[in-house]
Amino acid sequence: MARPRVRLVVTADDFGYCPRRDEGIVEAFLAGAVTSVSLLVNGAAAESAAELARRHRIPTGLHANLSEGLPVGPARHGVSSLLSPEGFFLGKMGFRKAVAAGDVVLTQVREELEAQLSRFRELLGRDPTHVDGHQHVHVLPGAWVGASRPDAGMQQVPLPDSAPPAGVCQVFAEALQTCGVSFTRLPLERGVGSCAWLEAPARSFASAVERDARAAMGPFAHHGLRAGAAGPACQGRGGALCPRQPRLQEAPRGDPW
Repeated sequence: MARPRVRLVVTADDFGYCPRRDEGIVEAFLAGAVTSVSLLVNGAAAESAAELARRHRIPTGLHANLSEGLPVGPARHGVSSLLSPEGFFLGKMGFRKAVAAGDVVLTQVREELEAQLSRFRELLGRDPTHVDGHQHVHVLPGAWVGASRPDAGMQQVPLPDSAPPAGVCQVFAEALQTCGVSFTRLPLERGVGSCAWLEAPARSFASAVERDARAAMGPFAHHGLRAGAAGPACQGRGGALCPRQPRLQEAPRGDPW
């Protein structure tokens, strides 16, 4: 029996973060090592990065950012649960702590995500090919019945239509369905907690992200999103590619559902 065809998509994140990083990403794309990019629309070099994407016809998605830098939506005009007193996002761990404590107003998450989608369209003149989350914020917790165990499959019981958004992942799923985006990233990588070459803090963070990703499977599938990713287990010190990376044929498939 023939094995199903698998399309390998290699996405470079943080496009628009700074000019030097963007130059390296474009060089990798032109060399065939990268096949798409995810744009930070609130990045310092977002406009020049968008121009590079247009010039080189790079498939570009939105790298939705709720944890670093300044917002682009209504939050920049007043007090917001997404921001510090100084007006910046709360940081990689700060945002997660705020979500866990129930301090993040989900309607403000939706407003910021919609504003970033709108900004993307202004910069590129089209919809994103995909949307994922900077530092994996898009899979942060949401209550969902079923599909919580690795062997649970997709036997989830959908929440009632009247139920409010249960978490950040639910807000992302609803917003992406509304704007017609079908592809996102699901950082679900088996065995990431046992990757001895990852430093302890990185291994702990990757394991937490993997748990969140499992919980996000239900909302993502319910809203018609397709996803897949491999990456944390391929990283060494400082995010460099580890020489003991798993073989590609052992990586999760791009459409695990």
